Amino acid sequence: MDRQKVVIVTGSSSGIGLETSILLARSGYTTYATMRDIDKAKPLREIAINESLPLTIIQLDVTKENSVSNAIESITKSSGRIDILVNNARYGLTGAFEDLEIDEIKSLYETNFFGLIRTTQSVLPVMRQQKSGIIVNISSGLGRFGIATSSAYSSSKFAIEGLTESMSYELEAFGIRTIIVEPGIIKTNFLKSSKLARKATDPNSPYRNFIQNMEKGMKNLIENGQDPRFVAEIILKAIEDPIPRIRYLAGKDVEQIMQIKSKLSDEDFHIMLKKMANLK
Repeated sequence: MDRQKVVIVTGSSSGIGLETSILLARSGYTTYATMRDIDKAKPLREIAINESLPLTIIQLDVTKENSVSNAIESITKSSGRIDILVNNARYGLTGAFEDLEIDEIKSLYETNFFGLIRTTQSVLPVMRQQKSGIIVNISSGLGRFGIATSSAYSSSKFAIEGLTESMSYELEAFGIRTIIVEPGIIKTNFLKSSKLARKATDPNSPYRNFIQNMEKGMKNLIENGQDPRFVAEIILKAIEDPIPRIRYLAGKDVEQIMQIKSKLSDEDFHIMLKKMANLK
């Protein structure tokens, strides 16, 4: 295939975004690694320079309309085309639903959902003109099932799933393909970068036991999680798959859970997740 295709990856300063940018550039794609805080680009920049990779780092804050439009315009002028967009920018918010304040939920959605909408709508005119393109939306296993204390994050991923499925019908006629990648537990700094709801820090919160149990469980799971390079490899596979699918699971844990979910009733699956999380 033509390896001179142009890729944009959001949220590339660490974790899945960083590893995806590196892998795609190593595979010969002209890669634009974007991030909100350009001061965090040093590790990626050093790798790109040392390996002479076709990788350019650009500042892009998915929550800012001007930042998105300026970055996409700059990339289009420089490259003449945009073939693939990997929407990876996101963060987590932990807390029982009642403890979440509306501004905390809105802030998360600005990055996780509306940020994805901004970048996608910015590249679609270019892709339509080319009559080709691929949109890769990084969802999560939590875009297929919810767990305690993750209502905001999980719902943002459910929203991405529905958005991606719906727009796929509209974009096929223009030669544009949509992909959903659903990682399981990944060994990244995602938990450290996640935000804890303000009210969840109150020791008198009626949901304190949920928070404590989930924090313990997540720390253990992340220690044994997949390397983010595994997800990057799934993204590359999805992009180049000769028999394209709309969904790609990325992790043995999420594969196993989805297999179980397909065989259980909603009620039995609910009971199973409660036991796994040691919730009563």
